[in-house]
Amino acid sequence: MTQDELKKAVGQAAVKFVKPDSIVGVGTGSTVNHFIDALAEIKDQIRGAVSSSEQSTEKLKSYGIEVFSLNDVDQLDVYIDGADEITEHMHMIKGGGAALTREKIVAAVAKEFICIADDSKQVGVLGQFPLPVEVIPMARSYVARELVKLGGDPVYRQGVVTDNGNVILDVHNMSIIDPKATEIAINAIVGVVTNGLFACRGADKLLLGTSNGVKEL
Repeated sequence: MTQDELKKAVGQAAVKFVKPDSIVGVGTGSTVNHFIDALAEIKDQIRGAVSSSEQSTEKLKSYGIEVFSLNDVDQLDVYIDGADEITEHMHMIKGGGAALTREKIVAAVAKEFICIADDSKQVGVLGQFPLPVEVIPMARSYVARELVKLGGDPVYRQGVVTDNGNVILDVHNMSIIDPKATEIAINAIVGVVTNGLFACRGADKLLLGTSNGVKEL
């Protein structure tokens, strides 16, 4: 199976976790796009969705799925999103698509976070994928210097502005042995909005697309 076929398989498999008459938390990215395609087929059974990016919002609306503001929703039963890397402990790096802050907020509101990914995303130690950090623009150089002190090699993601109007620093060459401690340390730097480590709030389940089918971990 191609990587895209694996992504499609997990996207379709995630639909079974969507409860009737619920509002679904929907993430961002190529794997999630397959989930949205599958969600459209049961759209009459759900109330709508809360989306973590403008891109996903547009796709949901194109299918006629109502998109709610998170401020109007107390709690989500389930949040479905992909990952750039995920470990056996369900710690993730996310934010390759620059939607990490909204993704983290929606994940915080959800009772259950289900990660959908193909098996190329499963790793022993996080950090081969550069860690995205969303930063207030005026703090970019200061935050970069602080990230160097933490052992990283930050690179400004040129030409990218997040949905929140901020910039992204991608931290290279960082082997993340203690994801929770690293997540907390980076978030404590003044000027950081948040970083792409999802360890303090990791995934509850992983649907992993493999050549032998979808594995539920």
